[in-house]
Amino acid sequence: MADPPEVPGLEEACLALDEGRAVVVPNPSPMTYGIVATNPYAVNALKHRPPDHNVAVSLHNAREWRDVAPSLDLPAELLPRVGALLRLRLSLLVPLRASVPHPDWINPAVRDGYLAMFSGWWAPLARLWDEFPRLYGSSANRTGQSPAASAAEAVAMVGTAAPVVNADALRDLGRAHAASSMVRVAPDGELGLYRRGANDATSGLDPEAYLRHLAATPVD
Repeated sequence: MADPPEVPGLEEACLALDEGRAVVVPNPSPMTYGIVATNPYAVNALKHRPPDHNVAVSLHNAREWRDVAPSLDLPAELLPRVGALLRLRLSLLVPLRASVPHPDWINPAVRDGYLAMFSGWWAPLARLWDEFPRLYGSSANRTGQSPAASAAEAVAMVGTAAPVVNADALRDLGRAHAASSMVRVAPDGELGLYRRGANDATSGLDPEAYLRHLAATPVD
């Protein structure tokens, strides 16, 4: 069986990431596009915001997850729950242990004792996510603007400043799009909806019911 055709812009994006530049990547509908890079400064530069602005880290790689997990201020039995929430493409704020040194590379994603994390891995872009296990990210928008819901919107935003991986042929542009919902995980495992977004909006549930739904999500 022949390999599926490569998503337009994927080759250019991988080359740019290898050079330390930021790129715009798609998410499945109803989520908007995002920006990723191997260093946080490139993400912030593309978004036109201060270089030391907080970003998030994508924990899509098992080795990177194992490196970070001991630093999380959660009981060991709750770590699989965090992994399950990441697979739902949620953005998470997870507490860090004050008494345990954490990897220096997560510092750009730490604020007030919490680590901002997500998992951007998506099968149509598997090559990119597999080749670059450590990526920083944020939504594909400039300050005060809405995140790009399509490749055309992303191109209009970044121009020639960054490659845009165009996966609109695999997405449903007729739907309303939004950035990911952000869930805050307390040290005791209680979930809070820190930022509403695409995930909870499409659930058909009010925030409290949505959080109960997440708490009951099966853990593989």
